[in-house]
Amino acid sequence: MDHSDRDINIDTEHEKVPIDLDSIKKYDKKTDHHSLTHALKTAISHTTEKHAGESIYAPSNEKPPHKSLLYRLIPSMRGWEVKRHYGNYVIVRETGEKIWEEMPLYARIGMHLLFSGKVEEKVVESHPIRHLFEVESKRQGQYYDSPHSIKSIPSFIKHYNIKTDELLEPDISKYRCFNEFFYRKLKPDARPPASPDDDNVVVSAADCRLNVYQDIELAKKIWIKGKHFTIAELLQDRELALEFDGGSIAIFRLAPQDYHRFHSPITCMVGSAKHINGAYFTVNPMAINENLDVFTENVRSTLLLHPKDPDASKVAFVAVGALLVGSIKFTVKEGNRISKGDELGYFAYGGSTIICLWRKGEIKFDEDLVSNSKSTLETLVKAGMRIGAKPSAPVSE
Repeated sequence: MDHSDRDINIDTEHEKVPIDLDSIKKYDKKTDHHSLTHALKTAISHTTEKHAGESIYAPSNEKPPHKSLLYRLIPSMRGWEVKRHYGNYVIVRETGEKIWEEMPLYARIGMHLLFSGKVEEKVVESHPIRHLFEVESKRQGQYYDSPHSIKSIPSFIKHYNIKTDELLEPDISKYRCFNEFFYRKLKPDARPPASPDDDNVVVSAADCRLNVYQDIELAKKIWIKGKHFTIAELLQDRELALEFDGGSIAIFRLAPQDYHRFHSPITCMVGSAKHINGAYFTVNPMAINENLDVFTENVRSTLLLHPKDPDASKVAFVAVGALLVGSIKFTVKEGNRISKGDELGYFAYGGSTIICLWRKGEIKFDEDLVSNSKSTLETLVKAGMRIGAKPSAPVSE
């Protein structure tokens, strides 16, 4: 890396501040937001696709991701995070309680890189930054697939208060790497589907923070603010997208602490799958609510679900990767017949999102979910919980 222009003057809202690469290495928790912005600008200006790996990341998969330079840039400023919405309020469906969920460290990186200061458009559209996201996402996935990563499991359980008594394998020593624990399986009765014998009832695809909209256009007005978001772009299939014109959408956002296997919301036959390459932007609401086309630019995999009723609409199931998500894996094959609540696949480490689409008039979402979503609040739900039904089915209490 060329260090000939190490000393740089960066304009801020208040003054010109000299900054160099060494100042990034000295970055600590007392550093304020402006200094973080300066450090990021310097990192960006000294980063190209050619040397991204050597300039920003720890080179060995044996080193945990937090040892990389990118991670050492991140401060712990709780009050500032809340002020800048670096976290989210969610409604716990089972209790109706409104709680604050802090944003994980890796998502905070994405927020800073995308939205810090007045350089958001320059940063978002910077090819080196997109490359950094991709490199770090893949590198973290590789590390969490290595035996060295098992040391991260106990602290992860403690930090997120993971309930180990519901695990299919509760003995933590049996997991061979962190990712095996991250996409852990639960006991068969841990997430029973609502109304298992009633095919009219639709259930949650995952443990998640959920938004639902009867009309996709309403979702674009309230929640999905990407400038170029369309169903055709999401599915990369214009003909298929026509089937969902005027239809309904459910957005299931998974946080790192969640159980990361996902399930079918309906009883169906599995249709064709397709993988779509893309970027690795964070899927945090702050990104979704900005003019950034996260859902139509991120790496994703689509799966079609065909109900038993030949007259019923197929459901488009879209698994969206994100910052530091190593992979999306389907565990079903085309032609498999499955019941609602059955597993479809899983995400490796990171935050992630599932989007399900229904044809117009094919689903009526439960009123509490609709109301929360209109108020731009996500609802905390578990896999298998009822989220709606066919319009002719009884409405949930």
